[in-house]
Amino acid sequence: MFGRVMHKRLFPKVNAFNYGIYYLALPLSKYKNSSLPVNKRALLSFHDADHGARDGSELESWVRNILEKAKIQEADGEIVLISMPRILGYVFNPVSFWLCHDKQGQVRAVLCEVNNTFGQTHTYLCAHPDHKPIKSDDILKGEKLFHVSPFLPREGHYEFRFDVTNTRCGLWINYHAANGQKQLVTALSGQMAAMNKNTLRKAFWTYPLVTVKAITLIHWQALKIILKGIKYIPKPKQRAKKISTTHNVTNL
Repeated sequence: MFGRVMHKRLFPKVNAFNYGIYYLALPLSKYKNSSLPVNKRALLSFHDADHGARDGSELESWVRNILEKAKIQEADGEIVLISMPRILGYVFNPVSFWLCHDKQGQVRAVLCEVNNTFGQTHTYLCAHPDHKPIKSDDILKGEKLFHVSPFLPREGHYEFRFDVTNTRCGLWINYHAANGQKQLVTALSGQMAAMNKNTLRKAFWTYPLVTVKAITLIHWQALKIILKGIKYIPKPKQRAKKISTTHNVTNL
């Protein structure tokens, strides 16, 4: 997926960025037979150990187990993982998305696997209470339970929105403070391209060292925020609950 990522902090000081990027979009039933180097050393590669249980075990089994515990039997089709690759062996994924389809190709659930720069992870399971298909104008609301930015408290809630087709992908996560006021808007959007050696080569050279770029920009934006006088919030102890679900649904 070739696209752009956007973040905009709305208060107490405005801070925003928008830059080009690419992500892998991997159908879990097929990616090991693709032209992508999997669990191998390469300039650009994907490793199972970077996701899920983080032990190199089968990723599809990890997702299916979560869906089964949540009783989302409707998500019985393909699961597509949208994530950044390893570049020269290095990877950092601020958030990866697991798009869980039914057999008709409709998205029934999305797992947002969030990582912070402290080596911690939390997964938000987004789905309707009745597990109906997720439409492009649906907003799924979930409590913020994980410390990500050291400049935002671990309180308030997120509003998730997903617009996914075979040719494009739009993913939005907006953060609302404890008083309900929208404080941070984020978006990842782009166009899908067939994954082969040519597109992998194009991605690598169009956005060289993309994972290094991602972590560098995170620290650069943190410095800008500090210089704007926004208070640093020390990392709290992570909660034992590592997977949470959305609990309310509205529409645009």
